[in-house]
Amino acid sequence: MTTANDTVYGRIERARVELTPLKAALGIALLAAVGFALLFGQDPMLHDSMHNFRHAAGITCH
Repeated sequence: MTTANDTVYGRIERARVELTPLKAALGIALLAAVGFALLFGQDPMLHDSMHNFRHAAGITCH
């Protein structure tokens, strides 16, 4: 539930209560995997396939 006086501190505290250690670890692992793929996936073929996917999804990138 979002209220007008909702703060970042309040959201962090709510997440600390609601998230289990397993969910937090899975979230961090997912972010790390995506970051790794974006950082090291600079192969031109991978870049072109991602570029074509963005166009097929209707995203204008240039």
